[in-house]
Amino acid sequence: MPSPYDAYNGTKSVCGKRAGSSALSRIEFTSIIDEVSEIEDAGISDTFLAPGLVDLQVNGFAGVDYNDSTVLPEAVAASIERLFQTGVTKFFPTIITGSREEMVGALCRLAEAKREFRRSGMPAADAIAGFHIEGPHISPEDGPRGAHPARHVRPPDEEEFQRWQEAAGGEVRLVTLSPEYPEAPRYISALVAAGIVVSIGHTKATSEQIRTAVDAGATMSTHLGNGAHATLPKTSNYIWDQLADERLTASFIVDGIHLPPAFLGSAIRSKGANRSVLVTDAVMPATCEPGPYRLGAVLVELLADHRVVIRGGTRLAGSGLTMDRAVGNCVRLGRVPLETALAMATVNPARAARIAGRQQGLATGETADFVRFRWDEASHSLAVLETIVAGKTVYTA
Repeated sequence: MPSPYDAYNGTKSVCGKRAGSSALSRIEFTSIIDEVSEIEDAGISDTFLAPGLVDLQVNGFAGVDYNDSTVLPEAVAASIERLFQTGVTKFFPTIITGSREEMVGALCRLAEAKREFRRSGMPAADAIAGFHIEGPHISPEDGPRGAHPARHVRPPDEEEFQRWQEAAGGEVRLVTLSPEYPEAPRYISALVAAGIVVSIGHTKATSEQIRTAVDAGATMSTHLGNGAHATLPKTSNYIWDQLADERLTASFIVDGIHLPPAFLGSAIRSKGANRSVLVTDAVMPATCEPGPYRLGAVLVELLADHRVVIRGGTRLAGSGLTMDRAVGNCVRLGRVPLETALAMATVNPARAARIAGRQQGLATGETADFVRFRWDEASHSLAVLETIVAGKTVYTA
């Protein structure tokens, strides 16, 4: 029986079944996809093949906090190795609300790490597709502010954005903010003109403020349904406003904790499968043992059910979710087909965040990022067998 990963006609190839299809595919590749073809059953009909998973919101992972301005490149590399085990091939390290010095420091360290990975020829450099800044230009109000520290919340500031971009070596690609500030429309327009994707999140904005933000160029909603007041007017609020605007693509944290199944299913159907994206919002304790942890100055606890809460309370502080579990949860809780959940974790986030080479899926000319996996329909669980980044195998089970 041939291996699902063989030399073939002078190039590497990978074979597997594609979700939603009974056919088997062989993909020939170098660092990009050279050819896609259908083949006869080679004894691997239980092995699925998909584009590598894309996560636009990772605050930290496997014991490493990306918001730590002292984090070392080797620690970042180790966390990315763990991400590869979950099928992730592209992600945005995410910096949340902090002091000006802390945020710039964290961006400097991450940019330094990526440069080091590139010099060393490490696939981790290809995995970091850019940086996501979530805050500090968010609502200062309890509820929509979430677990972001209130003392560092501040209005949009174009000069501060330029400092971020300088620290990041031009790698900031996505910014989440609340459009409730008078400065927001001009700020959004300036960022969009600079090629930045702007997302609405952690907001108490009015319908008019949201509409103005979208008119100015905002194209996403960050973890819609979370970072919100516990109670809202039943038919007129900022969640409905974002659901209703077809110009916005929404991301969702599908861990069975952040969103109830009824909301998730309704939201996906409202936005449409093509404008829905899975994110983890993972924080440093993700994949670690349950127990107490520190996120900067914030004391948190990772519970046995993967919930991350402010220590001594129940308020969520990011998640312990992984993208492979998010896909399975989306099928189970959102009641969508596997191929839809995979699109929400691959091509949809790549398109929403404008990640080059990842927007067409398994197509000629795209970056050779793949995940091979087995799928258990009874338990709705995805088991990663192999992860390939830019043509290089970075993980095998």
